[in-house]
Amino acid sequence: MAEIVEITRLGLHDQVAARLRTMLVEGLIQPGAKLNERELCEKLGVSRTPLREAIKLLAAEGLVDLLPNRGAIAVKLTEADVLNTFELLATLEGMSGELAAERITDAELSEIQALQYEMMACYARRDLSGYYRINARIHAAINNAARNPVLTSTYRAINARVQSLRFRTNQNEAKWAEAVREHELMVEALSRHDSQTMRHLLVQHLTRKRDAVLELLRAGEIYPTAAKA
Repeated sequence: MAEIVEITRLGLHDQVAARLRTMLVEGLIQPGAKLNERELCEKLGVSRTPLREAIKLLAAEGLVDLLPNRGAIAVKLTEADVLNTFELLATLEGMSGELAAERITDAELSEIQALQYEMMACYARRDLSGYYRINARIHAAINNAARNPVLTSTYRAINARVQSLRFRTNQNEAKWAEAVREHELMVEALSRHDSQTMRHLLVQHLTRKRDAVLELLRAGEIYPTAAKA
């Protein structure tokens, strides 16, 4: 898990947002939990003004919900939310992969290949936090290579709400290894400019993520209250 460190004054609310984003994705703030301003100010070493600005930013991204008379709550999805979100996300990622394979430049491909090497190094060390951050950069780079700004903005908004769920699926060793292999195949398909294979791989990748999330959700391993009596 990422260490919580004191934040400098430069770009304060952006830095606070980055730290809170990590805490939400990695489960340091549990889904459904209220963001306690006093505790967070103490932990991050900031005043309430930059913290509140950061929370507004994360609310716009979909990582927290702002509820009347309750404040900011870490997003908590129902099973129906998971099904609906991943159904749309698989379509968006599949389209991103297809377009990226057609439009990616040599420089963009080299960057993704370099990120893949970094991600594999994190996997070898079993550095899940580092792995996930680089993994997210690879998915974002593929999306950017599609060169469709409407697709990119829609993808970011939808993906934000399931980042913490995607992170947790890699805590299972077998599923993590499967995801690594899928990423290797994606880089190979991008290198061949194989648009149909890229679409298929990304849809399959997201479908498996959905199934892994549902398995954890139904077992009560994401939200303890979801477990069956």
